[in-house]
Amino acid sequence: MKVSVLVYDGVFDSGLSAALDVLEAANAMRDQLPQPPPPWSVTTIGFRRRVRTGAGHLVTTEPVTAAATTDLLLVPALAERRPDALLDRVAGSPLAPVRNVVADVRERGTPVASACTGTFLLAESGVLDGRQATTTWWLAPVFRRRYPAITLDESRMVTTSDGVTTAGAAFGHVDLALAVVRTTSPALAELVARYLVVDERPSQSAYTIPSALAQSDPLVAAFERWARQHLDEPLGLSDAARTLGVSERTLQRTVRRVLGTTPVRFVQDLRVEQATHLLRTTDLSLDAIARRVGYEHANTLRILLRDRIGTTAGTLRAR
Repeated sequence: MKVSVLVYDGVFDSGLSAALDVLEAANAMRDQLPQPPPPWSVTTIGFRRRVRTGAGHLVTTEPVTAAATTDLLLVPALAERRPDALLDRVAGSPLAPVRNVVADVRERGTPVASACTGTFLLAESGVLDGRQATTTWWLAPVFRRRYPAITLDESRMVTTSDGVTTAGAAFGHVDLALAVVRTTSPALAELVARYLVVDERPSQSAYTIPSALAQSDPLVAAFERWARQHLDEPLGLSDAARTLGVSERTLQRTVRRVLGTTPVRFVQDLRVEQATHLLRTTDLSLDAIARRVGYEHANTLRILLRDRIGTTAGTLRAR
């Protein structure tokens, strides 16, 4: 498989190197399998012979025209974490060549992949319209507002939809590259993950900070503060809306628009976050913790922990 890694000015250094390292490791380890898959031919391509990364390093590239014959175009993230600056850069004229290459490659039916802020470049190029995607969890409200034609699920670490693969925050580039390897050989992907000591991370939910997501909208931020003050009580959505001076429908619609979820599910995320903190920092019983986060029975909390962050109360306490 020919993999072209598109390097452009301002590319995120760790994302670029992580993807290259995982693919190089897969090539180095493939002969350890009884039936090794074909090797990956990985080429860094760019618009100039030498490209400067976000950290100021120089990367030597091959001509971007190689994208015309590649089997996969991988676009690492942009080294920009400020939402407004990120939107300005991905939509600006300096990155128009990147957007054009992505659109042209996808129009030919060639798979495209990216992670973290690179998913904004894919979205801006139009190749994600009508598809499912994930992105870095803390930029999800910005992504959702900017690209309403895309079905976003920021809880996922990696998502593939009709030939376009997206991955989550920053070191989601590792998961992205492993997903590329897995398409050819799940056994090799598992072997590489073991050698690199990469835990399986199907979801970003365990890393999400609900309060950070809520700050992108004043009403959602106010609801988050109200919910935290009443975390040990049954959720009274009508009471919350009345306190915040809006209708219950407005509250539901705003939370859905900003966070892509319901108020009930958002409060459940807050409860999981608090329960996780208490399990790691106190000796309280699970029953006591369940009551502190609004659940009468500990089993309800157990189920929620498994569903949202894929782990158990015992594992969290052991950490």
